[in-house]
Amino acid sequence: MHSLPLFHRIRGERVVVVGTGDMAAAKARLVERSGGMPCPETEAHHARIAFVALEDSRAAEAAALRLKRAGLLVNVADRPDLCDFTLPSVLDRDPVLVAVSTGGASAGLAKHLRLRLEAILPQSLGPLATALAAARDAIRARFPDGNARRRAIDTALQEGGALDPFANFEAGTVQQWLAVRNATKRSEVLDFTLTSNDPEELTLRQARALGMADTVLHDPQVSEEVLVRARADAVRAALPATPPEDGLTVILRLGQITASSPARTSAK
Repeated sequence: MHSLPLFHRIRGERVVVVGTGDMAAAKARLVERSGGMPCPETEAHHARIAFVALEDSRAAEAAALRLKRAGLLVNVADRPDLCDFTLPSVLDRDPVLVAVSTGGASAGLAKHLRLRLEAILPQSLGPLATALAAARDAIRARFPDGNARRRAIDTALQEGGALDPFANFEAGTVQQWLAVRNATKRSEVLDFTLTSNDPEELTLRQARALGMADTVLHDPQVSEEVLVRARADAVRAALPATPPEDGLTVILRLGQITASSPARTSAK
């Protein structure tokens, strides 16, 4: 990844905005929308981050240098080379935020990707997230074991599940899900044979399984590019290995390389 994706809370904090005109006004509105307080450079000693929105390139560089020397993280409009952080295009389904970033390569591309997502993601995502947050204690009580709790939530949120994010969410749906006796599977093993080490050639089922797996058992030759598609906290082990008794285990085996696969993709 080109950057570490973070959501930074600024409610009640001062954020420096340097500049005038439409660009600076847009940055100030974004700060206010996020609960922050736009302030001038003279108050930089009270702030931790800053936006520079100046048309003059040399003036923008000078302002960025001053603010960085003062210890602030700086974003400079239209100058990704001067940025400590960049701003993604944001889809807001409060409290769900979906951010699309190109690392400053193309704001236009990020915008149009976000617009496509706007048409796909339902408005009910926000109420679903709010209901899950409100039921956090009830979910912990229903599933006291952390692994069992994660599996239950994964099962409910998957396509066609009781809490499918793309289905119409109604009040009481989370409570109905919690009332179901068998809300999760104790264990499951999915065994896949890959035809390439290219993660783009994973099937949709394989990609989804990796994203939900508690354990990934794999041939040593399976590429890191494929393995990182698994959950970051999933347990990994090279084959031969025995699947654990609990949770979802995904097995990735190395098979015959297809003729169209790149030289490095000797997986199956």
